[in-house]
Amino acid sequence: MIQLIASIIFLISTLGIIFILFRKIPVLVKLSQNGSVGFRKHRVIVEIENKIRHHHFHLFEKQMLLHKFLSWVKIVTLKAEVRIDTLLHRIRKKAQQIDKEANGKK
Repeated sequence: MIQLIASIIFLISTLGIIFILFRKIPVLVKLSQNGSVGFRKHRVIVEIENKIRHHHFHLFEKQMLLHKFLSWVKIVTLKAEVRIDTLLHRIRKKAQQIDKEANGKK
């Protein structure tokens, strides 16, 4: 019974998607291929974008900021792993000493 209901819902959803696509295909075909929609940006906005691109081009284009951030995260992670490893080593060493002492008293 539940499978029947799920199948009906799936079928109706699929038909709905197909219906929407067939209605929107003519509109999608009319859109330009390069992504522009025909609106021009205001002169001030274009100047600001050009200034930002000019000053920070090397950071954004080569993804230097992302590279620096990810490198920093990697270094911090490695430092944390080394500290955790040192602490675990100390704890294991102390546990072995306690075991030796407990076995020696018996």
